[in-house]
Amino acid sequence: MMTSRYRRIAAIFTVCSTLIACSSTEEETYVEQKVEVLYNTAVSSLEAGDYEDAAKQFDEVERQHPYSVWATKAQLMAAFSQYQANQYDEAVIGLDRFIRLHPGNRDTAYAYYLKAISYYERISDVARDQLITEQALISLREIVRRFPNSKYARDASLKIDLTRDHLAGKEMEIGRFYLNRNHYLAAINRFRQVVDKYQTTTHVPEALHRLVEAYTALGVMDEARKVAAVLGHNFPGNEWYLDSYAVAAGSDLRDRPEENGFFSRTWNRLF
Repeated sequence: MMTSRYRRIAAIFTVCSTLIACSSTEEETYVEQKVEVLYNTAVSSLEAGDYEDAAKQFDEVERQHPYSVWATKAQLMAAFSQYQANQYDEAVIGLDRFIRLHPGNRDTAYAYYLKAISYYERISDVARDQLITEQALISLREIVRRFPNSKYARDASLKIDLTRDHLAGKEMEIGRFYLNRNHYLAAINRFRQVVDKYQTTTHVPEALHRLVEAYTALGVMDEARKVAAVLGHNFPGNEWYLDSYAVAAGSDLRDRPEENGFFSRTWNRLF
């Protein structure tokens, strides 16, 4: 009986000793390295395309040498490595931290830009939720506001136009959905959003035409004609204008092209 008890105690002691030994071995294998060595190792991993390893190695630079100049660089490079690995959420978290800790750093403008791109590259088809698109737009505008004369602001401005066009496309998709199901008031609200909020996008001519369709379907012909007049004034000769004329006037200008300019001028005088 006692022998069996001693054997159990001995077995427990052996397991504990093994765990302690393993722990000691792990601690013994950890050796603090020079900051230059750690940083260069991370850069090599990044250049080799081992982005996840690079991110971890850049984190190690900061962990072992938190107060060095290299640690600041490593924070940004870790976020860049995560971006390269398509780990966008992790990259944004790291970039927000860099911006918060180093607002006056010369690379802060780039951090804002990389954050915006981390959203921008995830913009999805208009059939899906556009929260990421809205976050991209906010971040891109922040670059233009904070760094108006930077090269990042110029690129951000171009991407803002594309992002707004995408958001307008989403409104159009929802509006067409309502229009096809005869929910005319709901459709009008969506098309009005495009005209009022996204007036510089490519979707405005169609939005105006869809408004003509919706007002005509409701029998509100005065509104239909007014909207068609706006469309004719701003987009004369546009296919959507010709379609709107066919809806509101009951005939197709494509059959009488010589009257196209006359019709547009007449409506501009009336409305």
